[in-house]
Amino acid sequence: MPLSDPSRPRQRVHVRRIEIEGFRRDDGLLEMEAVLTDVKDIDYPIASGVRAAGDPVHAMRVRIVIDASFTIVEAEACSDWVPYPGQCDTIGPAYGRLVGLNLVRGFRRTVGEMFADVRGCSHITELLLSLPTAAIQTFATFRRDNEDNGEKPFQLDRCHALETSAEAVRRYYPRWYRKPAGR
Repeated sequence: MPLSDPSRPRQRVHVRRIEIEGFRRDDGLLEMEAVLTDVKDIDYPIASGVRAAGDPVHAMRVRIVIDASFTIVEAEACSDWVPYPGQCDTIGPAYGRLVGLNLVRGFRRTVGEMFADVRGCSHITELLLSLPTAAIQTFATFRRDNEDNGEKPFQLDRCHALETSAEAVRRYYPRWYRKPAGR
């Protein structure tokens, strides 16, 4: 079901795009590349000068390499467009500290702590928060979502539709279905 029509006339002035691509490398590892771009539809005066309509205010990039357990083995970040050249674009190397973190075990909390405030770039840090689910989707490309290998499928109990007492689990993952409490 789509959103309802806007209730008032409006003019778009800002677009944020986040794009994440997943790649399988020839060494069996997965590589995730993510880009966050902010663009204004009108000329935008900022302290460092006027950013022309259509030119990015922000363009941040992150590349991580992960193993089969979702552990980051390589990490790189850079900023191609920033509001404060020579300042914002110097923080990229700090994100090398991502190596060793696991995308599915406390990643968002740890990233928030490691790169909060002046210890990181708010835009790069925000971009990182989208990587866990994108990595899961990338890995999912290579396995059936309801494959029965004896272990509870990773995605169960991680969203409302796949709670083990939900109809979707009863229908598609019957082995893992649990009747709702009180029934």
